[in-house]
Amino acid sequence: MKELQVRIVKLKPMRVASVRVVSETPERDAWGRMKAWAEPRGLLANIQEHPVFGFNNPDPSPDRKDYGYEFWVPIGKDTKVEGEVEAKDFRGGLYAVTTCDVRECKLEGIPHAWGMLAKWVESSKYKFGKHQMLEGIHNPDASESELVLDLYCPIEPTRARGASVPKTH
Repeated sequence: MKELQVRIVKLKPMRVASVRVVSETPERDAWGRMKAWAEPRGLLANIQEHPVFGFNNPDPSPDRKDYGYEFWVPIGKDTKVEGEVEAKDFRGGLYAVTTCDVRECKLEGIPHAWGMLAKWVESSKYKFGKHQMLEGIHNPDASESELVLDLYCPIEPTRARGASVPKTH
């Protein structure tokens, strides 16, 4: 991976449609279900307007093959959800964000990029936040070998003088 480029982003509160699957291939399985629900509603036509976020839920574990993955897509307050899709309210938060392009970091991988971002936070003027870690998916239909993710590590400003919080994104 090249030198870590980190930007500070404040995500505003949002209502999201959520799909979670626990399996041996939860990213693929959950994305299939989310896409089947969101695409007919036009929610995947503009990734900037309706960014796709995901995260492990629950995390992988050495003692089992299956784990969970959850996808979120922002929705309006009046959007109806049904079936396997659930509506959730996300309170937003401050994040340290870096981009992981699997084509560039394939030998080191996504877990290594998360580790590098965590080290960056530890050496920064921020501390780890308690809100949800997220992966912003640039193209959810990309193959695993072409995946590009924005890794969102939750942070909070320390009480250092002069620390400023960026505008809401």
